Amino acid sequence: MNARVDGLGRIAQGAVPGRKKPLRFLTAGSVDDGKSTLIGRLLFDSRAILADQLDSLERQAAGAPIDLALLTDGLEAEREQGITIDVAFRYFATPLRKFIIADAPGHEQYTRNMVTAAAGSDAAVVLVDVTKLHLDRGEGDVAGLVPLLPQTRRHALLAQLLRVPHIVFAVNKLDAVADPAAAFAKVRSALLAFSHEAGIAPAGIVPISALLGHNVTSPWLLAGYDGPPLLALLEGLADEGDANDGPTLMPVQFVADAGSRIRATDGSEHELPGAGHRARVLWGRVARGSVAVGDTLRVFPSGEQARVAELYLAGEIVARVDAGRSAGVMLDRQIDVSRGDWLHRPGSLQPASRFAATLAWLDTEPAVVGRRYWLRHGNCWLQGRITAIESRLDIATLERREAGALAVNDIGEVLFETQQPLPLEAFAAQREAGSLLVVDPATNRTSGALLVKAALDAA
Repeated sequence: MNARVDGLGRIAQGAVPGRKKPLRFLTAGSVDDGKSTLIGRLLFDSRAILADQLDSLERQAAGAPIDLALLTDGLEAEREQGITIDVAFRYFATPLRKFIIADAPGHEQYTRNMVTAAAGSDAAVVLVDVTKLHLDRGEGDVAGLVPLLPQTRRHALLAQLLRVPHIVFAVNKLDAVADPAAAFAKVRSALLAFSHEAGIAPAGIVPISALLGHNVTSPWLLAGYDGPPLLALLEGLADEGDANDGPTLMPVQFVADAGSRIRATDGSEHELPGAGHRARVLWGRVARGSVAVGDTLRVFPSGEQARVAELYLAGEIVARVDAGRSAGVMLDRQIDVSRGDWLHRPGSLQPASRFAATLAWLDTEPAVVGRRYWLRHGNCWLQGRITAIESRLDIATLERREAGALAVNDIGEVLFETQQPLPLEAFAAQREAGSLLVVDPATNRTSGALLVKAALDAA
């Protein structure tokens, strides 16, 4: 029977059994907290390692324990420095669920890679290295709590800002301390206090040893913890469905001639049976609601309307496509539609060119008021500028402070203005329409992530 897991990592009885969709989760936290080792342990214990890969690791170990981190740290620079630099994706499955893991780097320099991994994840496992913390309580900490590392706090906050549905804290390396139960109790109290202050509802706080495998896939008897192992907790996390409720919203990614051949999921190729040689198919991922044959859709920004004549999914003709799936839409008449446009139900959008947003800044060049940046909204590129920086979040105290600029890895509240109206929505309600990518026009570096809080004017 499948079990539901409550916010403190306990299994709740009476959960409704059912087949769960694959879980996409990332590992996050500070440098050398054991993220790559944890993933290696999950792959090793679930027998998701190829025999020749395992043989190679055993030869490198030369009789010593296998370095499980090498299963994910594949770049030469990663092996030389002993750190994760890029996001590595790994796949494994248990009898209850399939998993897609993103191993995100912990170094502040690569925070943008962590943001990339978090943006599409269903869960985040934030590791906490107990050996790096002052377990004799924080020096000068009036609350008497163990002070957490800044990157632990930053990654948890970023996961929350990016609306990762489930955040799990894994207290790692407890095998390396004299009293694991006491150490876990202190760190757990600090994590609960931080989560309460930050508005995070943890899906679990789990004591583990990724190196030895304690409480990763098999239970570990530890005083003060009566919850499931980490893998069992992840297996039981609830599915977070795509936004099927609400009016249709779909960004157009690609426009193809109806006679184009497309490849289906089984590898076969199909001709799109268009209604005439001039018919076109509009491809994109449905962001909200659903698209069905016969629906009337409006194109943003042109305002033209047409009905859905035919609909394609994975190379096949279908009657309906729900949110989260890529669809090919053929309209009943020829209208001007290009990459970057949006298809939506008439009357459901209120475009705006000024908005308030949370800005996660990832560039070494600071974000300043008045400078123009390239923005990507959906599949549309346009220019915009910061009109005001209202505050900067202090990672240590979670207080909002005045700021004239945002430095690398800062999180701030800003006002933004774009060169043309956009179909903006609050990120808390709609990820696709509520997020923008900020790119430096001089270097083409990804500079930041904008998460819309509210539109300030109607176009």
